[in-house]
Amino acid sequence: MRGYFAVGVDGISKPMNLGNLLRIAHAFDASFFFTVDSKVKMSDAQSDTSRAGGHLPIYHHAKAEDLRLPVGCQLVGVEITEDAIDLPSFRHPLRAAYVFGAERMSLSQGVLARCAHVVKIPMRFSINVGMAGAITLYDRSLTMGQFAERPVATGGPKPRIAEEVPPPHRWGAPIARKG
Repeated sequence: MRGYFAVGVDGISKPMNLGNLLRIAHAFDASFFFTVDSKVKMSDAQSDTSRAGGHLPIYHHAKAEDLRLPVGCQLVGVEITEDAIDLPSFRHPLRAAYVFGAERMSLSQGVLARCAHVVKIPMRFSINVGMAGAITLYDRSLTMGQFAERPVATGGPKPRIAEEVPPPHRWGAPIARKG
């Protein structure tokens, strides 16, 4: 898959949620993880059984104004707002940093103002930050060409039949053109 993505959280306050989102970012092969105005120390993060901190860079930013992303990386807020794009209708940037809001809170105005895009998961109500991260990253992996197209019929792709597989190539004598 081309491009890269990062995962971050704004104002997180629960160690279990921080660890869960960190583990999900690692599982989906994020390039880096970041926090903005975190109320939890990374050493207190719980449920990160993958020990993601040893496998991907983690950046901490005290406030939204301190947030730095690589050149060309677009910040994508995942938040329920009036003008947010429904996730299934969103074309993911090749280089993206997804930022999620904390528990019981929305993305801060400072982070929202920096977002190039804001998307929402079309649901009846808000869900856990880790679950929102998993859904968003799964959608990215589906839409960024990481997998084959879905078949038209129910079920998975049909296995190739032996007759469909061309025979191995055999080298023959050179072919010469006649004058």
